[in-house]
Amino acid sequence: MGMRDYIIKRLCITILTLFIVIMINFFLFRVMPANPVDIMLNPMMSGERMSGEAREALIHDLGLDRPLWMQFAKYLQDVLTFNFGYSFLLPRPVITIISERLVNTIVLMLTGNILSILLAVVLGVVAAWKRGTKTDVAFLISALTFSSMPIFWVGGILILIFSVHFDMFPMFGTITIGVHTNIFSYIFDYAHHLFLPMITMALANFGGLFLIMRSSLLDVFTEDYILTAKAIGLSNRTIMFKNALNNAMLPLITIVAIRLGFMISGSLLTETVFSWPGLGLTIYQAVNQRDYPVLQGAFLIITILVVLSNFVADIIYGYADPRVRVGVTTIET
Repeated sequence: MGMRDYIIKRLCITILTLFIVIMINFFLFRVMPANPVDIMLNPMMSGERMSGEAREALIHDLGLDRPLWMQFAKYLQDVLTFNFGYSFLLPRPVITIISERLVNTIVLMLTGNILSILLAVVLGVVAAWKRGTKTDVAFLISALTFSSMPIFWVGGILILIFSVHFDMFPMFGTITIGVHTNIFSYIFDYAHHLFLPMITMALANFGGLFLIMRSSLLDVFTEDYILTAKAIGLSNRTIMFKNALNNAMLPLITIVAIRLGFMISGSLLTETVFSWPGLGLTIYQAVNQRDYPVLQGAFLIITILVVLSNFVADIIYGYADPRVRVGVTTIET
């Protein structure tokens, strides 16, 4: 099986996974407590009772009186057209609410996770190369310490130090309203608000990735080809960056893909602590207010992102290590 067949196989598995996720997302919210119509009527009617005829008409308009298979078919059609309905509490389409918040979540996740991966790789390389030294011990203690800290506690400490005590960074939001004169001031202000949430996510994810990177490098250092490279007199720099690091990165790629879902949950906690108006904060607010359409749409978007990210990771892994492609031959004739 060559690379093209491997990609087609992974794509088919990804499509099947997405279909199963869509089914779960549909049925999960059908077994949740409280009737969707009653949830819609409570804030709209301010405690007033709606007549039985009007209530039945609303149920018919929403399609809740149809057989379950018809509701699922309509839901599939809506998903393919990104029509997630309207929020129960806000007179706005769900896709509009999600799209406005998703950008902030993507920015926070990308910057925080990229920073954590860079820290893990750089410090993991140093720690593995200086195994047993004070530098290695210091990095290990730091990694274990940050791994054991809840992400909301890390965020709270950073707010206490850098926002309350030193007043260096804002505590909440993405921008300061009314202070922007041009696009550059807007970007600078956005980055200023982003700094603490980004550092919080990076520190929370750094510890585990560092330990994986260090352990992977130590295993690679015992391989015969590394010992051979040392025996023939290759420099330490060449051995590290041209021989050891490429193979040591493979487990890290896998773990990052697997932990992406947990990173999104970390984004939810970080956004809640810093009142960062992203998808995580939107989910938190929707849970409190039982806004099921927003929850359903947000969960589906997040799951799609996780599944697609794992698909990309599989492809990267396939290119990085041909052994994952079952039956592939490494020597072509």
